[in-house]
Amino acid sequence: MEWFAVSEESRRGLGGHTRFAGVCIRERALISLSFGGAIGLMFLMLGCALPIYNKYWPLFVLFFYILSPIPYCIARRLVDDTDAMSNACKELAIFLTTGIVVSAFGLPIVFARAHLIEWGACALVLTGNTVIFATILGFFLVFGSNDDFSWQQW
Repeated sequence: MEWFAVSEESRRGLGGHTRFAGVCIRERALISLSFGGAIGLMFLMLGCALPIYNKYWPLFVLFFYILSPIPYCIARRLVDDTDAMSNACKELAIFLTTGIVVSAFGLPIVFARAHLIEWGACALVLTGNTVIFATILGFFLVFGSNDDFSWQQW
C-alpha cells in the first residue's frame, strides 16, 4: 500500500500547517465549481449582450438560480436523516426544486416563441442553464455530506 502513503512534505501546506487529502480535494472541487459557475454565467450574458441579440429578458432566469437550492436546503435542515426511508418533506423539496429547474429551462423557450428573444439567444441561455444547474448539483454532491465542514449551519 505504498501508493496510498502520503509523505510529510506533501501534507504540509503554506506556513507549515498540516493538510489532509480531503481538504485538497475540496479545494479543487471549489475551484472547479466556481469555474463552472463563471462559464454558465458567461453563456447567459452572451445570450443577452451580444449585439445581434441585445435583449436582457433572459436575465430573469437568475431568480431561478437563486431559488433552486432553497427548498432542498430547508428540507435538509428540518429532516432527521437517520432513517433509511424517504420522507414527505424531502420528497416535496425535491419536487419543488425540479419545478424551479424546469421553469428555468422553459422561460427562455417561452420568450423565444413569443419573439421577445432570438432562438440563438435561447440556445445560449439553455446552455448556461445546463452548466449552472450542473454546478449547483456538484456543490450539493461535494459539500452535502455531514463531516467537518457543514454548510447546513448557516
